[in-house]
Amino acid sequence: MSVTASGPSQDRADVELRVPADGAYVSVLRTTTAGLAARLDFTIDDIEDLRIAVGEASAMVLPEADPASDLLCRFWLMPGQITVSVSVDAAAPAAPDQDSFAWQVLTTLASAASVQSGEGRFGVTMTMRALDLGDDLEAALGAGR
Repeated sequence: MSVTASGPSQDRADVELRVPADGAYVSVLRTTTAGLAARLDFTIDDIEDLRIAVGEASAMVLPEADPASDLLCRFWLMPGQITVSVSVDAAAPAAPDQDSFAWQVLTTLASAASVQSGEGRFGVTMTMRALDLGDDLEAALGAGR
């Protein structure tokens, strides 16, 4: 397992995590995701939603992984926003199943999601935005009226 951190860039991820393409390592991705989202001041509920979404993305890509390949998770961090890409080497990936339970959960939890298939890779990318604290306060005050 390796973790690489770098400065923000359009093409290069801020954090990259590579683990064996095995379901036993999904918890590592989920924990890393939660830690990074916490650094961006996501709420506990948003962090849990993101952890679930990363688990569902992993459930979509792992069956397509070539033997002995890696599960690559890349993170792009911005204030109030995190983009996560989960992908595997896949010589012949199946067409993405956007009717699957995993996809439905993922698209419900994330602000945006997409599937990438081709060029020997299969992956899912999702973006989640943290709620603006002003919006939370306004909603809480409005609910109390």
